[in-house]
Amino acid sequence: MADQIRSTKLKFKGEKTKKKRKREAGDDERVGSSSKRKVDDKDPETWVLPENVNELRGPTFIIHPSDPSPISINYNATTNRIALQSLDKDKSEEGESIKVLDRTPTDVSQVWVVTRIAGSSTINLRTGTGEGKFLSCDAHGLVSADRDARGPQEEWTPVVLPDGMVAFMNVYEKYLGVDEVAGGALQLRGDSDEVGFAERFWVKIQYKYKKEAHEEEKKRKDGLSAPPGIDESSTNRVYQAWGAGRSVVSADDKKELKRARKEGRLAEAMLDRRAKLKSDRFC
Repeated sequence: MADQIRSTKLKFKGEKTKKKRKREAGDDERVGSSSKRKVDDKDPETWVLPENVNELRGPTFIIHPSDPSPISINYNATTNRIALQSLDKDKSEEGESIKVLDRTPTDVSQVWVVTRIAGSSTINLRTGTGEGKFLSCDAHGLVSADRDARGPQEEWTPVVLPDGMVAFMNVYEKYLGVDEVAGGALQLRGDSDEVGFAERFWVKIQYKYKKEAHEEEKKRKDGLSAPPGIDESSTNRVYQAWGAGRSVVSADDKKELKRARKEGRLAEAMLDRRAKLKSDRFC
């Protein structure tokens, strides 16, 4: 009889042999999807368009599609004034004009930092260069960026339009717009009653802040959709506890609590159970 080939791997007495798991067809798909997800991940610094108001945060690039050349809203740190810069000079390496939606900021003066007002839909626009001045608008529609502190006149309510463009409404319910003055010069005004071509802007944010907004929204929805947990022991420890923190819970069946949670009266049911223990100082 031919000799069998024996494994030369060192084994110890009592060592369990590892079973090899057979790879199934679904595993290859999962591996492919995970690798595809890694490839699809964008650079966090990529400039993208926001899809809703909540995504407007962090560094922001604001463009107006003026004709014949789009313009960007800049801040001149030397004069402490807003400057509208024509983007005609920005050409690609081949000398071709860059499309409006493909443009990205080339100078820090073109970047504004958006901060959100807690508990409100309004935002503040702060300069990304200089001493960090806030964009403001007074009751006469005069727009400036020379305020060190923020107040009602520095608050803006962004409105994302169906085509993806954004309009900015001030505290006086007037819209920010580009106005042509004597001599053909352009300036920002904040006294438009309705949104027209002059009041529509393309706004770009960095991808990492858009992703951050999506994660916050997902957590918020998960928190609202998840049913409240039944932790009777922890609740009783807060409201009633004997010496050395000893906690006593009701011996009744918890089915009543589950039924109360479905009916939306969980807190009331847990209070009734604590009252029966004759030790709740709040009962």
